[in-house]
Amino acid sequence: MRALLIAMLLLVTVILLYTGIIGGEGGTKRQVERSGAAIGAYIRQMSP
Repeated sequence: MRALLIAMLLLVTVILLYTGIIGGEGGTKRQVERSGAAIGAYIRQMSP
């Protein structure tokens, strides 16, 4: 029973860390979206 409790706490901790790092306001996902938008805008402005 103790091992199950520890496993559940570890799983909850990992999920909270993931959502904080990836999905937060300054998270990795948001940074990738911003970078992609900036690169897309740069490419659209290029003259052929």
